[in-house]
Amino acid sequence: NITSAISKRVLEVLSLSGCLTTPSNNTNFLDALKGLWEKGEQVPTSLYDGLGGSGKLDLTGGDISEVKPFKAVVWEADRTPKVGVEVGAVKPETDAASEMAATAKENFILKIGGYGGSQAPAQAQNLKDSLADCGSDITVSIGLREGSSSMAEAQEQGFSKEDGTLGEMFDIIGQSDLVVLLISDAAQAKLYKKVFDAMKPGATLGLSHGFLLGYLDSIGESFPDDMDVIAVCPKGMGPSVRRLYEQGKEVNGAGINASFGIHQNVSGKANEVALGWAVALGSPYMFETTLRDEYRSDIYGERGILLGAVHGIVETLYRRYIREGMTPEQAFLESSESITGKITKVISKRGIKALYDDLSEEDKATFRSAYSASYKPNKEILQEIYDEVRSGNEIRTVIMHGERIEKYPVGKIDGTETWIVGEKVRASREPDESNIPLNPFTAGVYVACMMAQIDVLREAGHCYSEIINESVIEAVDSLCPYMHYRGIAFMVDNCSFTAKTGSRKWAPRFDYILDQLAYTAVDNGKPVDMDIISDFENNPVHGAIVECCKLRPTVDISCEAPTTTKEIVIQ
Repeated sequence: NITSAISKRVLEVLSLSGCLTTPSNNTNFLDALKGLWEKGEQVPTSLYDGLGGSGKLDLTGGDISEVKPFKAVVWEADRTPKVGVEVGAVKPETDAASEMAATAKENFILKIGGYGGSQAPAQAQNLKDSLADCGSDITVSIGLREGSSSMAEAQEQGFSKEDGTLGEMFDIIGQSDLVVLLISDAAQAKLYKKVFDAMKPGATLGLSHGFLLGYLDSIGESFPDDMDVIAVCPKGMGPSVRRLYEQGKEVNGAGINASFGIHQNVSGKANEVALGWAVALGSPYMFETTLRDEYRSDIYGERGILLGAVHGIVETLYRRYIREGMTPEQAFLESSESITGKITKVISKRGIKALYDDLSEEDKATFRSAYSASYKPNKEILQEIYDEVRSGNEIRTVIMHGERIEKYPVGKIDGTETWIVGEKVRASREPDESNIPLNPFTAGVYVACMMAQIDVLREAGHCYSEIINESVIEAVDSLCPYMHYRGIAFMVDNCSFTAKTGSRKWAPRFDYILDQLAYTAVDNGKPVDMDIISDFENNPVHGAIVECCKLRPTVDISCEAPTTTKEIVIQ
């Protein structure tokens, strides 16, 4: 079992449906790698050095930056998945398509519960396309409540009542071997007992977010102990999942990465089912987590640098730059555009430390001043958010907000000056975006928040791959491209209810604390805290981020390319 043999600190990639076989036999996967080396094949020595006589890989110590990832799923140009390893020139040719097709002989039926949110339309289409591409007879069906406004959209994407691929939610759940429950978090909290009761014996519950576990934790309940419970969580919102899948059809390895977790494994096959699901989604890399760690880091991250914090940071920087004498347009360029158009693009490809190292000496001094003053105020709010999520308070806030929603509908935030100016600025961009600056003060404030978020998760014991996914990768490779395309306010207004609730609650806290503590420290000439800067420069996460940059999608997500994905827009 490769997952138990390798430390969670490795950025691990696994294969579909238990196909951890070699070209010639079914021996231990790591023994196979050692065998390849002995035959003179091109296996990196850094990987071989970890292999002991037993074929196990000892990664309990050492620097994460020295660990090389396995790549176990190779997407060919025709999008046929191959299972094996890609190490140097070695590509074992075990065909995942035949494994998926063989599964269909057991009458495995895949059903997707819910189609109205961000993830469901994208996942349903990806799964349907992947299974068709490999010749599988596995059925992908959509379950919706009667009268759902999503019925017409599902029909447009080829799902129909006539062939049994579209139906009432609980009827579909009752027929399913794998129920991928992608209805809203609030709906899961309301309907979970009916979902559990409707599932047939031996069925697996699949989730793409751990919110339901968090809710059950908060009320002292748990999943039924006779079912497998798994999670596959794409590292981006639904439109990103579909767009990168479509854009990557002719690009080897394109697609959006995902984390996976096995919460209950009654059948002994939960790991294989989760990995098969991730492969069919088009994820070239999968990172192991637990469902509990996932919901804590995910709900926390949404309120932090992914949405809430970046919203608050831009609002407060925009006002600061106006006070310093900038025009509204220039203030927006130096704040929001600098983050989404320059800063995050460097981080995406080369890491946080490279952003700092590339600055001139004068700009580094400005960065250090902003970072030193902003790190602790940001971390104070971020630690509070994490504690609120871990205790269940934040989940209860979402549930209570949902109960008030009809009386107090959620309004939009894009009517304030900052975002109105932003519309004008985006419309006047140079084609090559050469008018967008990389402002070192903005970079210092933004990176201080990102690093503070990382450090809170590190101190709470989360693994590196999850820390980086929830604090860096999802921000720079999925959300910020959309923010750059449509605006941060658009993202906040059109994200999931759980994310929107948290972002709107916590963004003002970041706004106020930076204005009240960080900027006053800078303006009053408070010396830079060199211990904070040293901790930043020497943080062990930088090496892990560099490794994760190597695993980023092979194409940049295009927000303007034609797509069949559902774009949720609140009017």
